[in-house]
Amino acid sequence: MVAVTDTRNAGRGGGAAPSGPAPAVTRGKRGRGIRRDGITGWMFLAPFAILFAIVFLVPILVSIRASFFGQLPSGGGLYGGGELVDTFVGFDNFALAIGNSAFWAGMGRVVLYAAFQIPVMIIAALALALLLDSFIVRRPGLFRLSFFLPYAVPGVIAAMMWLYLYTPQVSPFLEFLPEGTNFLAPSTILLSMANMTTWTYTGYNMLIFLSALQAVPRDLYEAARIDGASGWQVATRIKVPMVRGAALLAVLLSIIGTIQLFNEPVVLESQNQWMGKDFTPMMLTYNSMMGEISPSGSGPASAYSLLMAVIAGVLAIVYALLQRRKGDA
Repeated sequence: MVAVTDTRNAGRGGGAAPSGPAPAVTRGKRGRGIRRDGITGWMFLAPFAILFAIVFLVPILVSIRASFFGQLPSGGGLYGGGELVDTFVGFDNFALAIGNSAFWAGMGRVVLYAAFQIPVMIIAALALALLLDSFIVRRPGLFRLSFFLPYAVPGVIAAMMWLYLYTPQVSPFLEFLPEGTNFLAPSTILLSMANMTTWTYTGYNMLIFLSALQAVPRDLYEAARIDGASGWQVATRIKVPMVRGAALLAVLLSIIGTIQLFNEPVVLESQNQWMGKDFTPMMLTYNSMMGEISPSGSGPASAYSLLMAVIAGVLAIVYALLQRRKGDA
């Protein structure tokens, strides 16, 4: 009887039972589970990764390759001759792009345009977001949709609508403005384009700020009000500093988008030929690709586009570093 009792106690854990193979089996099962979870994750990621490679990475690689080639006549002789064929030209397209004064003139216009348009748009978007996040607006959903609606209008359609409003012969409101007002004059054309893009993208940036504001803990607002802070103090000393990251994102996206300014100047140029086919770097790139500007072809156009990407990246990095240094100060 004593032996039976000891055996039962050992089976219940009272004795030293051998447990050698158990940890190895557990590790094997855990490893298979991790691999299975990894495969499942990659399967969910695969559709996005494939589409991302097709619509983003592959065009970039094709553009980089095309920038080193140019269309040159296949025949020899003094006057050339023969069909145009893609020929490796090295860095000649980049030298052409860097040395093109029309490119840098267009880039200067874009920078001047951005220096005015981006601050106005960001401040307006932040003001609208603060308004919707306050207790003043009873139905924020309706106003949020109204502010965002211009962004849903296709860019070319919006540009054509503003061209109609700017054209003196057909504009319904120019007759009520001082005589001689011309929104399409060389001295005001950049301001007119800035108004067009501000109307379109303010609602989009407003949503970025509003999302950041809604992520701020409400306890901070309640604590500030208990301490006697007014609504203006809550907005300027709590809300605005808390959306600094959203402001950085909005400005970076605006810088990149401004370098690619295209729809508005193209539509305005259709009625104002004095602007030329190279008014902005994006117009120069497109018209070079389409053969409207010489030299043309995919080679020079790709060189222009890559140079624009580098400039946009440099401007974005400089702004991000300045903001980080300002935040650390």
